[in-house]
Amino acid sequence: MKKVALFFIVLFGISFRIYAQGCLEPMGGSNDGAKIIGYIQPQFDYHFYGKSASGNSLNQSTFKFNRARIGVAGSIPYDVEYYVLLEASPNAYGHPYLLDAFVSYTRLGPYAKFSLGSFKSPISLELNTPCNALYTINRSLVVDELTPNRDLGFMVLGSTDTMNIFGLETVNLFKYSLAVTNGTGVIGLDNNNGKTYSGRIVFTPWKHLSLGASFLTGKYKAADPSATQDDEKTRYGFDAELRLGNLLVQGEYLHGDDKGSYTVGGGCGSTPEIRSGSVLRDGYFVQAIYSTPWNLQPVIKYETYDPNKDAASNTDRQNIITFGLNYFLNDWTRIQLNYLYKAEETAAVEKPNDCILVQVQVKLK
Repeated sequence: MKKVALFFIVLFGISFRIYAQGCLEPMGGSNDGAKIIGYIQPQFDYHFYGKSASGNSLNQSTFKFNRARIGVAGSIPYDVEYYVLLEASPNAYGHPYLLDAFVSYTRLGPYAKFSLGSFKSPISLELNTPCNALYTINRSLVVDELTPNRDLGFMVLGSTDTMNIFGLETVNLFKYSLAVTNGTGVIGLDNNNGKTYSGRIVFTPWKHLSLGASFLTGKYKAADPSATQDDEKTRYGFDAELRLGNLLVQGEYLHGDDKGSYTVGGGCGSTPEIRSGSVLRDGYFVQAIYSTPWNLQPVIKYETYDPNKDAASNTDRQNIITFGLNYFLNDWTRIQLNYLYKAEETAAVEKPNDCILVQVQVKLK
């Protein structure tokens, strides 16, 4: 019986939390009080870099923490929820930092919740999938490069009630989230008069199918001190999710337009590199996940990312195929194994840069 219950948790539970503001689903209910939340992700990486000219191996391996997060969430009578999460693992900032921290007013039920604080930006299907519920160890390169991760500001989000369309039951016909934020991330105050506006809407015409669209636009103080105008950033994206029995298929496309300067790298907990100039970038991913009754979840994912669409050729486009296997020991413990096959589109010799990732995740019970 326990294995059957765990099977349905693996099959359905993760996908229904993909619209959370933070890394774990917020607490709810006026009688819940405060609850400690968090998880850790110790990890082993092995990178294949080939051999030097002298024949010595250039491969590298390391043990590390991908994430180590702890916090508290709960509710206060009446209609007020709070959520605080600290990132405690070693990171690019060199110290622990406040990841998510927001207060929400929930009087209007599912139709509208108002939040103020630090939270995930409401753009992208994969970005708004909690880190502890990702199907692969890493997010897609295009998501890491083009989405702002977290920011400080105000958000309103909600959904319709359960509806029945043409006799086909659907969970929530519409889900939406809109935010006004600083645009400078979770560390540092706003440095100009502009704000970033972002949003996401998800349409579910059938309980097995969801279609999403996202946008973001904002102006930022120029990274180049000699510049006389603010930098501008625009993002838009489309995504889809289809569930047929034990099979889940997801796909997402993201487009980015930066004027003045832009960032490269970053992702979760790392510092991006700032580059001067304007650039158009885009990419997409498609992945298939199959949940079995034996707590095993095979995953295959294809992603492609073009860091400069204005380039004369696509030789800088990066393609990655991830072969993954997830094993759930119980409701709180998961083991992930990923092999990343990375292929560049240069006509010459392909770079040796594949890798194997192994991660164990434990959530607080």
